[in-house]
Amino acid sequence: MGTKMSRAFDAKVSHNGRLVLPKRVREALGMPEGGTVVFSVEGDQVKLTSIRQSIGHAQTLYRQYAINDLSVDDFLADRRAEAAREREG
Repeated sequence: MGTKMSRAFDAKVSHNGRLVLPKRVREALGMPEGGTVVFSVEGDQVKLTSIRQSIGHAQTLYRQYAINDLSVDDFLADRRAEAAREREG
């Protein structure tokens, strides 16, 4: 089993809060050309992930806890049918 190597990088935060992510950090996030990141505060630490990583994590959680295998189209059809029943009843 592989182990993740932990590395630390420093970056300056300007007076207006701007932060430039070092190239190695952008590469580690899978976004060498830039993009959008998500900051999450966990206790006294801040975690930084890319949008792609966050979406992948959410999809994994969904697959882990989903009770059915409905597609988006199936889900929308169910919601439309439910709304129609509510309008009729």
